[in-house]
Amino acid sequence: MSVIQTFDESNFNAICNVLAEKDPDISLILDTYGYPPFWSRAASFETLVHIILEQQVSLASARAALNKLQDKIGYISANNLAALSNEELKACYFSRQKIVYVKDLAQAVLKNELNLQTLVLLDNDLARLNLTQIKGIGNWSADVYLMMVLHRSDLFPIGDIALLTSVKETKKLPKETSRDEITSIANEWKPYRTIAAFILWHSYLCRRKK
Repeated sequence: MSVIQTFDESNFNAICNVLAEKDPDISLILDTYGYPPFWSRAASFETLVHIILEQQVSLASARAALNKLQDKIGYISANNLAALSNEELKACYFSRQKIVYVKDLAQAVLKNELNLQTLVLLDNDLARLNLTQIKGIGNWSADVYLMMVLHRSDLFPIGDIALLTSVKETKKLPKETSRDEITSIANEWKPYRTIAAFILWHSYLCRRKK
């Protein structure tokens, strides 16, 4: 098992500064937009439902569906969600595919096939393996959980379109730049690729504010 490397709110800005010293483009983002938010989520069933909802849609759309579900059942637990019919979930703005995903997730939690409390004890590879055994949770969703819930410090979700776009904008790369090339760039930010991703997401969002 590999060493588990994490970060927290107390050292987050200091790590941002370390990255800025290594990379002038990161430094420019911090100078222009300030430090990124310390994005953090609870280690809960609700968080995984939220991450599934965020797949391939806007953050606002995902939040609207989560809010609708909260209005419907109150506390979002595996038990409460499993009790809903497909039609009830559809009325909460869940697509047919995401209904299947969250119901499978609920059953995995209820059967203790997925134990969210023990994930914190596992290294990145084992934690990702536990999460991706669930239908609808791929590497992107697992990485978001590892980064924002477990605060693992050295992940870079190469499948995230906003992150790829931000790297290209920050480094002034052509649109056709390959993922392999971006992975090589991201490797320069080890062992703090998660925090670099936070900075790049922050830049992406700030550039698009009206």
